[in-house]
Amino acid sequence: MRRFLIAWLLGMSLMASGPAQAQAESSKAINFQFTDINGKSIRLSDFRGKWVLVNFWAPWCPLCWAEVPALNELNKRKDFVVIGIGLDYGPEEGVVRDVASRHNLDFHAIVAGGARRNPDSPFRQVGPVDFYPTSYLYDPNGEIVMFIPGQVKLQNIHAFVASWNKKNAGVPADQPGAAAEVKEVDFSKPKSATPPQRTRKTTTY
Repeated sequence: MRRFLIAWLLGMSLMASGPAQAQAESSKAINFQFTDINGKSIRLSDFRGKWVLVNFWAPWCPLCWAEVPALNELNKRKDFVVIGIGLDYGPEEGVVRDVASRHNLDFHAIVAGGARRNPDSPFRQVGPVDFYPTSYLYDPNGEIVMFIPGQVKLQNIHAFVASWNKKNAGVPADQPGAAAEVKEVDFSKPKSATPPQRTRKTTTY
């Protein structure tokens, strides 16, 4: 709960000032565990060494469909994985599959996340979702490095990845697909209690 409150306060403060970077108190990355609409288990640790973008959307959200081409493009990158989580769709999970097909969501995985008020809703393993769309970007080490309240902008993601790669591995900024050195990460379990604290930079767009 403390982790979620910190992330929420950070997001709200940065939304008021536009794109920015800020220092935020952070715990170990939570190794989220989802089950997609095909019954396949998905864990953050499965994608070590890749960027992971978790995108929250709702079937009734028209703004969510405007960013689909950008998300599909990101998912085509060899160093990227996009996971879409449909929330607040009512009692019928089939709605998530139908809507994902209708709007051509070509993501690595689609998850039916239930309602935000549900105690076991997948968003509780990632961070607050106060409106749609909302996305969280994990770096190749499994840390949340970007909170995106609103539509994903492809140029912002490419620029951030290029900058991160250059900073972490001396990779030229004009090679956004090049992989930086990946640290060994000891993931905590979902909803773990009082994990060790450390500082990280989180960018909000």
